[in-house]
Amino acid sequence: MTRALPFVAIVCLSAAAAAAAVAIRAPHFPLAQAYAAVMLVALGVGAEMLSYEHARKATSGSISLIPFAAAGLCAPSWVSILAIAIGSAVVQILSKRQWIKGLFNVAQMVFGLSLAVLVFRAAGGVSFLSLSGKTIVGVALAQSFPAASLVAALILVNTATVSGVVAIVQQRSVIEIWKATTLPTAPFILLTAFLAFYLGWLYAGLGPGGAAALVIPLLGVRQLYRTKVELTKVTEELLDLMVAAIEARDPYTSGHSQRVSRASKIIARTIGLRPAEVERVGVAALLHDVGKIDEAFAPILAKEGRLTPDEWDVMKRHPIRSAELVGLLSSLRDVVPAVRHHHENWDGTGYPDGVKGEAIPLASRIIMFADTLDAMTTDRPYRKALSVEEARAELVRFRGRQFDPDICDQILEAQAWTELYRSYQIQPSRVSQPTMAQSKAG
Repeated sequence: MTRALPFVAIVCLSAAAAAAAVAIRAPHFPLAQAYAAVMLVALGVGAEMLSYEHARKATSGSISLIPFAAAGLCAPSWVSILAIAIGSAVVQILSKRQWIKGLFNVAQMVFGLSLAVLVFRAAGGVSFLSLSGKTIVGVALAQSFPAASLVAALILVNTATVSGVVAIVQQRSVIEIWKATTLPTAPFILLTAFLAFYLGWLYAGLGPGGAAALVIPLLGVRQLYRTKVELTKVTEELLDLMVAAIEARDPYTSGHSQRVSRASKIIARTIGLRPAEVERVGVAALLHDVGKIDEAFAPILAKEGRLTPDEWDVMKRHPIRSAELVGLLSSLRDVVPAVRHHHENWDGTGYPDGVKGEAIPLASRIIMFADTLDAMTTDRPYRKALSVEEARAELVRFRGRQFDPDICDQILEAQAWTELYRSYQIQPSRVSQPTMAQSKAG
C-alpha cells in the first residue's frame, strides 16, 4: 500500500480543493440542512460499520453510498461534506484500518461528495428539503437530472479512485480493474441512484423516521448478501487449502496452481473475456491439478529427475482424475471440461483425449499457456528455469502446434507479456538449456 502514497496524496489534495470550492460557492445553509446531513450521514456510518470484504479483492462493500448521496441531495453544502469527513474518520478509527487506507477512504469520499455537490448545483439542483410536500413524481420532474448527476459523480469518483489505488498496489491496468469491478455491477449502480433519490425524498417528507424505514430493510438485505460473500470466501479458502495440500507433495511446484490461476486470468482478460468468465477460468486453473491428490501419483511426484515412459503414462491420467474430483461439486461442474482438457495440444497431439483446435475448450487453451509458462520459468530437479527470452521463443516455436495461435499472438504483445512477466516474476538473468516441457508440474 505504501507504493500508492503519492496517489493517496493527490486524492487528499483534490478532496481539500473540491471541499473548499463547495464552501466558497455555498457558505450559508439552513439549520434544517445541517440536521439532515448529520442524520443521513449517521445512517451511512452505520452501514459502513457493517461493510464486508470482497473475496479475493482488495476492496470492501457497503450501502453507505446511498445515505451519503441522499445527504448531498438534502444538504448540498459544505455541512454534508464535513459530516461525512467526520463520520468516515470515525469508521476508519473504529475499524482499526492502516492509517494510509483510512486516510484514502476518507479523502475519496470527501472528494466524491464535494465534486458531486458542485455538479448538482451546476445542473440546477436545490435541496430536497425545499421540495417537501411534493410527490415523488413532482420531485423527479424538477430534480431528476441534477440528482442523477450528483449520484453519477459520486459513484464515478468512488470507483475511479478505488480502482486507481488497487491498480497501483497490484501493478495492473486501472482500466481493467475499473471494468472488472464496475461494469458487472451496473444494474446495482442504477438501483443505488434510485434508492438515493427515494431516500432523499423520504427524508424531506417524513424526516429521520421515514429515512430509517427504508435504510433498515436495506441493511437486512445487505446482511444476507454479506453472508453469501463470506460463504464464497470460505469456499475459496478451502479450495486454496486443498491445492496447497496437493502441492506440498512436490516442493518444486509450491504455489504452482496459484500462479497458473493468476496468469490464466491475465490471459483471459487480454483476449477480451467478460469479468465473470475470467473468474471461472481462474477457478478452473486453480483446480487443474487437483487430481494429483490421488495416491497413484504420489510416488511419481516425489521422484527427482525425469520420468520414465511408464511414469508419464500414469501422469497423463491426472487431468481425468482432476475433472472427476471437480465434477463432484455441483457449483464447479461448468469448469470440468476446462480442467479435463488443459493438456490438449492445438494440433491434437495432447492428452487425455487428443482433441484439437477449436474443439479444445477456450479455458483449457488459456490454462495450457499459463501452465506451460509456469513450468518453463520454474527451477526443477532436472533443469534450470528458462530466461524470459527463452520462454518467449518457446511459445513462438510451438505456436500452432501446442498453443492456440491467436491467443499466442495476443499474449506476446508488449503489454500482455509484461503483465505475465510480473505475475511469474521471471528473472531475466536465468539461463538454461531450452526444453518445451510438458513436465510433471503440468
